[in-house]
Amino acid sequence: MTYICSTGISTPKYNMQQQEIKELVKKVFSYSTKQVDRLLPVFDNAAIHNRQFVVGKSWFEREHSFEERNSLYQSLAKKYSLEAIDNCLQNDIFLSDAIPYEAIDMIIFVSSSGISAPSMDVHIFNERPFRKDIRRIPIWGLGCAGGAMGLSSAADWIRAHPDKTALIICCELCSLTFQKGDIKKSNIIGTALFGDGVSAALVVGENSPYLDYRKSAIPKVIAARSLLNPNSTSVMGWDVTNNGLEVIFAKSIPSLVLTFWKEHIDSFLHEMNLKEEDIHSYVAHPGGKKVLMAMKEVLNCSSNKLKNSYKVLSEHGNMSSATVIYVLREWMKEGIGNKQKSIMSALGPGFSSELLLLEWNK
Repeated sequence: MTYICSTGISTPKYNMQQQEIKELVKKVFSYSTKQVDRLLPVFDNAAIHNRQFVVGKSWFEREHSFEERNSLYQSLAKKYSLEAIDNCLQNDIFLSDAIPYEAIDMIIFVSSSGISAPSMDVHIFNERPFRKDIRRIPIWGLGCAGGAMGLSSAADWIRAHPDKTALIICCELCSLTFQKGDIKKSNIIGTALFGDGVSAALVVGENSPYLDYRKSAIPKVIAARSLLNPNSTSVMGWDVTNNGLEVIFAKSIPSLVLTFWKEHIDSFLHEMNLKEEDIHSYVAHPGGKKVLMAMKEVLNCSSNKLKNSYKVLSEHGNMSSATVIYVLREWMKEGIGNKQKSIMSALGPGFSSELLLLEWNK
C-alpha cells in the first residue's frame, strides 16, 4: 500500500485581490475596451478573492519575450520548489520528525508552465543533499491533471517497491505565460482564474521506516484510474507561439463535467463497489466555480464535501497541477476519521480525467 505522509506548499509573495486584478486587466487591455468589458463579469463570478504571483503588478504591463519568461520560470521554479520541498519534509503538522533528503528514492517533478533541459528536478537535486542514485521522472504537459497523475504514478512505483519513498513536486508559475497582446477570450478568462503556486507531497510504502514518522491521520491510495476523451485536444492546453505559451480554455469544460466526467466517476464508484454516500469528501481540483458546481450536480452531494476545493479556489485561484495538493493539505489538517474514504479528482488537457480513491488511516 501507498501512503501520503506529508504535504508542503510555497506561496509566492505578490498577493493581489480579485478586484485589483480586474482593474489591472482593464488597464492592460485598454486598447480593446469593448471585448474586455464584455468579459469582465467573469472576475466577479469566479468565487476567487485572492491570488498570488511570482512577479509584481508592473510586470504584466510590459511585453516580454519567450526567452525572458522562461528564464524567470527556471530561476523562480527552483526557488519556490525548494521551499515547498522543505515545508513538506520538515512539516511538524504531519510529521513527528523531519524526513532526511537522503531518504528520498524518487523525485517526480510536474509542471506545464515553463521548460528546462536539464529538467528542473536536476536543478533542485543540486541544491539539497539528495542521494546520487535517486530516480527521477519529470512530467510536462498534463496541466491541471498533473498533480493527481503525479500522485498516481508515485503510488504505482511504491506499490512495486513498498520499502521506498517518493517526492512529488508540482510547480506552476502561470503568471509568466500571460500574453499582454492576446485579447482572445481564453486569455481574458485565464487572467480571471489562474495564479501561481508550488506544492509537494511525500509518498511512502507500507514497509518504509519513514511511515512511522506520520503524526496524524493520513490518506492511503487504494486505486487510481485515468480516462481520456478522444478528439478533444482543443478543449484545454497551450498554443506555442513566438511570444510564449498562449492558453487554450474552452467554454465547454463545465458541460464536459456533466457528460465525460460523470461517466468516469460513475464507473469508478461502481468498480470500487461504492456509492456517493460512502465518500466522506472530494479532493477536487478547483478548475473554476462552474466546474465545481457541475461536479456537485453530478454527485448530488453536500457542498461540505467540496468545501476545501472552494476554500483553495477563493484564497489562491487555479494554480494548475499544484492546486489539488493544496486541497489535499487542507483535508489532512482536519484529521479525518479512520477508514473514511475520499476521492481525488482533476481534469486536464487531452481532454482527460484522473481519479484516486483514498482511505484515511490513523
